[in-house]
Amino acid sequence: MLRRLAGERFVAPQRARRWQRWTREFRALAVDMGGVMIKLGQFISSRIDVLPPFITNELASLQDEVPTVPFERLRQTFVAELGQPEQFFAWFNPAPVAAASLGQVHRARLPDGKRVVVKIQRPGIGSLVYTDLKALGVVARWAMKIRFVARRANVPALLDEFSTVMWEELDYEREADHAEAFGQMFADDPGVYIPGVYRALSTRRVLTLEDVTAIKITDYARIEAAGLDRLDVARRLIQTYLRMIFIERYFHADPHPGNLFVYPLPPDAPEKAGTHANGQSLNGRPFYLIFVDFGMAGRVTPEIVAGLRETLIALTLRDPHRLVQSYQRLGVLLPGADLDRLEAASRAAFDRVWGLSMAELSDMPLSEMASLGREFSDLVFALPVQVPQDFLYVGRAVGILVGICTGLSPGFDPWAEMQPFVHTLLSANGELPPAAASVSLSLRDLLRPETMRALLSGNSVDLLFDAGRDFSRRAVQLPALAEDVLRRADRGDLVVRIDPASELQHQIDRLENATQRLVIAVVFAGLAISSALLYTVGDDVLSAIGFVLAVITFLRVVFAHGR
Repeated sequence: MLRRLAGERFVAPQRARRWQRWTREFRALAVDMGGVMIKLGQFISSRIDVLPPFITNELASLQDEVPTVPFERLRQTFVAELGQPEQFFAWFNPAPVAAASLGQVHRARLPDGKRVVVKIQRPGIGSLVYTDLKALGVVARWAMKIRFVARRANVPALLDEFSTVMWEELDYEREADHAEAFGQMFADDPGVYIPGVYRALSTRRVLTLEDVTAIKITDYARIEAAGLDRLDVARRLIQTYLRMIFIERYFHADPHPGNLFVYPLPPDAPEKAGTHANGQSLNGRPFYLIFVDFGMAGRVTPEIVAGLRETLIALTLRDPHRLVQSYQRLGVLLPGADLDRLEAASRAAFDRVWGLSMAELSDMPLSEMASLGREFSDLVFALPVQVPQDFLYVGRAVGILVGICTGLSPGFDPWAEMQPFVHTLLSANGELPPAAASVSLSLRDLLRPETMRALLSGNSVDLLFDAGRDFSRRAVQLPALAEDVLRRADRGDLVVRIDPASELQHQIDRLENATQRLVIAVVFAGLAISSALLYTVGDDVLSAIGFVLAVITFLRVVFAHGR
């Protein structure tokens, strides 16, 4: 309202302060409520790639500084699950080493001297999560009564998916299964370390793991002081996740900074610990990348693999029609999505970003991106997409990872690291095409003709077949389409659609808005004059009603301005 009354120049200087105040209020709310709200705050604080520092910095403490609870309260949970701690540990530290949103972690030592960490569920956390989810269920049902929301998302279904995730995280036996699976996955990888699980000391509400104390992945000062190169850390992190997603198709789905650590190794560490996945030597000292907290794990289904493969092929061939089809295959489009407009938007995006590197994309003028947004504003406001559960985990993990890698190395290019994994995905039989081995998959190179030729060589003959099949299909359809257009034109049935972003349409919209405002202004003037006359003759009730209606009409004029 202030922006429309006083203008953007008056409101903009205070925007950052307002957002910081609201973020601080949300952080206090999350700490007070715990559980579900802390999970949300942790995710937001990791998105330094898309959110300003005054938001992410305010929420950073939610990653691993959740308020603690006295151990005596946790002891009740441990005793109910296993017995007295003194029966199993030679030493147990009642002071927590970390407090998570759903549990609390304490260090201990076994009788044989081995160091462990014991994760114990917070007292009453199950009831808290149940209450929060029930409350959100009420909100979700009311949200579906709002047409703007109901047209764009099935909120109760999304909440059901989120609820499933929360209940899975409350089952520590399931987390132990995930930890052992990842341990087997990286058993022969000297650059990644997964802590071992002590099954005899683990239950549904208690989990005992090997103690892997190390440097938090966002502690940049300690990483540099240890002789590690931050770019090396970013590259190993993204390469490890690309392997999990593209090769193993089973991945750690909660990679926020509180769950990722690095451990410096001596210079004489195993040879592979000092190299990247592609064999290139590290710039700094060898290290382990360590994962903890395996409560969330995701799987890349065959449907997602097929959809991603189609998306990459469409990008390589610069084919907007095939790109929209890949969206359908991934299941991210709502049933009523306007496929023609999506195809037109994809074509326009290709025209603007074709051949640009990631750095050039970052330097693209805001006015150019705003122009694209205005051209397809109908799609922006309609938002004809939804995120299936299987794809949600992948998108969430990748989003957090990009934020972490950007913090480690601002110039980091994730496209270059995707090269061998994307080639594998594009291959018909999972083998890397020899001719594509030297092609760098930065955004510029991914969209170059020579990249397409490399990808079409070797074992990727199926790409050539697919492209030829599409071309042949369109060539066969062309005469029939031309005849249909001529027949409809002859009958007078040919409809010409005006581009909503065209100058003609823009002028029509402005004329309609001006007419609408004029009519409302006349109504406002009539109500104001009538109310004044009624007041002068002593009819206070009718005059008051008239003035209220006049004010409402005036606000309507204000909010209609500039549309």
